[in-house]
Amino acid sequence: MALTQVSSNKCSDGYQKVFEHDSSELKCKMKFAIYLPPKAESSKCPVLYWLSGLTCTEQNFITKAGSQQVASEHGIIIVAPDTSPRGCNIEGEDESWDFGTGAGFYINATQEPWKTNYRMYSYVTEELPRLINSNFPADPEKMSISGHSMGGHGALICALKNPGKYKSVSAFAPICNPIQCAWGQKAFSGYLGPDKSTWELYDATVLAESYSGPELDILIDQGRDDQFLSSSQLLPDNLIAACSKKKIPVVFRLQQGYDHSYYFIFSFINDHIKHHAKYLNA
Repeated sequence: MALTQVSSNKCSDGYQKVFEHDSSELKCKMKFAIYLPPKAESSKCPVLYWLSGLTCTEQNFITKAGSQQVASEHGIIIVAPDTSPRGCNIEGEDESWDFGTGAGFYINATQEPWKTNYRMYSYVTEELPRLINSNFPADPEKMSISGHSMGGHGALICALKNPGKYKSVSAFAPICNPIQCAWGQKAFSGYLGPDKSTWELYDATVLAESYSGPELDILIDQGRDDQFLSSSQLLPDNLIAACSKKKIPVVFRLQQGYDHSYYFIFSFINDHIKHHAKYLNA
């Protein structure tokens, strides 16, 4: 599958690049960002996949999070895809910021008119890793996943639905129980339809309740002053309760004074990359 390089910038002794390709899953052109640490010039490196939140593109993480220095030090490739298909000319795709463009929710839609293009779950778990493993010096046996908000939800469900596929998982302010919050209910009813049993397939709290796989070490940071925590969009307590019932280890850190923004992510991204490095470089 042909990749077109959109940009390349030297950063922390490695290269921050953006590529574009025709996606077979999403039936449109997609961009992804990839950070190649200096180690990638001489050997295969593990890969951390980063999933961004509502309204984001592949640009937000690479320009705001400050992940490159610590990724360079630990020899980790970081791949950051876009958050949805783009330019599919679906009626209504650009009407709201929390549904459609920039809001793919990392699920495979089953409803018209979304089901042909809105297959971000398969894109992130299958097509993108295949693309990365065949075009870059990536170690296919060593992947981890992380994300923020909607992307934190994405990271958690990808790890919980695929036991053993990811060595570790972390999240910043994830949407932990989407079937119980307004964002999730809007997205899931649109993409998946009225049958709520299908929603449960993409809800981290529900998936944790039935998880049986290799031990998964979860790190979650949550800003205490996050407006979406107080408006009950994120519901971390529900996930923590489910994990403790199943004895899934979770380190949950409530960070005093921090909000939902990239200033918060920037402040703790080093801890997250070190968390993943512990498993990826083991």
